[in-house]
Amino acid sequence: MPRISVEQLFEENADALKLTWVSGPRDSPIHLDSTEISHASQGLIGHLNLIHPNWIQIFSRTEAAYYATLGEAAQRDALSRLSGSGLACIILSDREEAPLTLAEFAASRNIPLLASPQHSLQIIWVIRTYLGRALAEFITRHGVFLDVLGMGVLITGESGVGKSELALELISRGSGLVADDVVELYHIAPQTLEGRSPELLKDFLEVRGLGMLNIRTIFGETAIRIRKNLKLIVQLEKPVGGTVPGLERLPLNASSEDIMGINVRKVILPVAAGRNLAVLTEAAVRNYVLQLRGIDSTKEFIQRQEKQLKTRN
Repeated sequence: MPRISVEQLFEENADALKLTWVSGPRDSPIHLDSTEISHASQGLIGHLNLIHPNWIQIFSRTEAAYYATLGEAAQRDALSRLSGSGLACIILSDREEAPLTLAEFAASRNIPLLASPQHSLQIIWVIRTYLGRALAEFITRHGVFLDVLGMGVLITGESGVGKSELALELISRGSGLVADDVVELYHIAPQTLEGRSPELLKDFLEVRGLGMLNIRTIFGETAIRIRKNLKLIVQLEKPVGGTVPGLERLPLNASSEDIMGINVRKVILPVAAGRNLAVLTEAAVRNYVLQLRGIDSTKEFIQRQEKQLKTRN
């Protein structure tokens, strides 16, 4: 399951939040683990809470004002409640400095103490969004993931069916490559899957006969996407005996595929000589956009046909 260290959290948010490392070991063994967090009752991040501790505690101007009203003994007693909470780190916001008792508590338990000049709510918003992606459950799928006409499209099919060739044609028509061969799908929200590429494969597309192509170098920066939400699956199928088993000519019910509990719309395209799969894929995307807006061409045609038959009778 996904897990990140406090050092990784610091490095990947240092620029956005102007973070500084105040104290604590950089190589702290404390990690934020998605499994532990999902089974724990405590919050992920929030303002300093001594009753129901968060994994990441924010010490802002408001908490500092309240903390100052407590005596030293009361401060130490309050902090002792955090000892077994799994506290990952403490972030000082609003240019606050750590009170002596808080600094001693963090040092004695090797808890990293970070600081940011930003307002506490901004820190919480940035860190929560970051952790939502960094700790999201994910699976890998075989295929090519593209941004086609602004929509995340996963092209799947058996090896050698022509996924990469189709992807190359779509890229030449203005689409953007997210991932080739191995696609990481992250469950970042209840009904949202975000596709990304493994670091090793970023920017590359393998095409039989040409080898590995660096799409960023060949087509430029605009041909690459870092991530995209998955909305549509286009499955390429080689016909058996001239037809694809189970494929309806006029499907009344849209096909879908369950991925991590989310139903993703699916379109099956037969692969045959002379078929322009790039045009068909773009048409499938445009048609799905219309369906999302309540316009279903197949149902519209059937209704028109039924109306014509009633008129004749």
